[in-house]
Amino acid sequence: MKTLSKGKNEKLKKVAESWLLYKKYNIKDSTYYRYKYIINKYIIPEFDERKISFFEDYDFNIFVDKLAQNLSTKTIKDIIIVLKSILKYAERKYNCDFKIDLIAMPKNELLETQILSKKEKNKLEKQCIKNGTYRDIGILICLNTGIRIGEICALSWKNINLEKNLLIINKTMQRIYKDKNSTEISIDSPKSRKSIRKIPISQKLQVILKQIKNENNFCKDEFFLTGSCEKFIEPRNYQYMYKKLLNTCHIKEYNFHVLRHTFATECIEIGMDIKSLSEILGHASVDITLNRYVHSSFNTKKKFLEKL
Repeated sequence: MKTLSKGKNEKLKKVAESWLLYKKYNIKDSTYYRYKYIINKYIIPEFDERKISFFEDYDFNIFVDKLAQNLSTKTIKDIIIVLKSILKYAERKYNCDFKIDLIAMPKNELLETQILSKKEKNKLEKQCIKNGTYRDIGILICLNTGIRIGEICALSWKNINLEKNLLIINKTMQRIYKDKNSTEISIDSPKSRKSIRKIPISQKLQVILKQIKNENNFCKDEFFLTGSCEKFIEPRNYQYMYKKLLNTCHIKEYNFHVLRHTFATECIEIGMDIKSLSEILGHASVDITLNRYVHSSFNTKKKFLEKL
């Protein structure tokens, strides 16, 4: 009778804990806790006390199909990426073969990118300038630079250089899961090296920001959205404030990311090259800019076809 090695008798939960420890010192804290959350929320509850030996003949697509009943494609992919990494770690450590290449990944959901219409954008900009609060001007900054919600929440005055007319994006803010019952705010470097970038400030923004700075005695470490070194607005709360602003403007409830989509689309429409736009948005490659964020309007397509 064939006996199992000690490693193959190890439970998946223990292997996942070992993998997390192995990864911990090579990844950001926010990434570590995101992995930990995925393991505790989705992987362990499904496989609980299963031993490593169980997975050598297990069809992981059963698990994928189960996830697909309630979760988005992106969430499923995040879970499977973590699971695959744990299994690869176990294969090397315990000399197993889980046939990971046979795990099917769900196809991307092809959703049309939403953008603000010209009328909606103008209405929103006018309301932001009229209100004139830091958080309203923060919306204006996002509309005219394409920065992410976590980046505007983490933006401080030391990252706004009005002499050289540029924003320095080197921090992002997010709420991370420490465990099942607790979260905390993390202010850290962005998710990729390309996300650390310098963005030119338009003359329109420059005039507004200079006026704000001249009227206030800011210290360099103060958060832009609050004018305070200690107090900040976290992304979840800023999203809520943004939706209230849309309501005031009688604009339908768009996700905050629509500001980024709108900025990218307008840059393409005025003729900006994709490489420059990709660098401004902080994307790892030009393909991401083209496939994920740039929406070509019907009028733009019509304009080019009329030239034929």
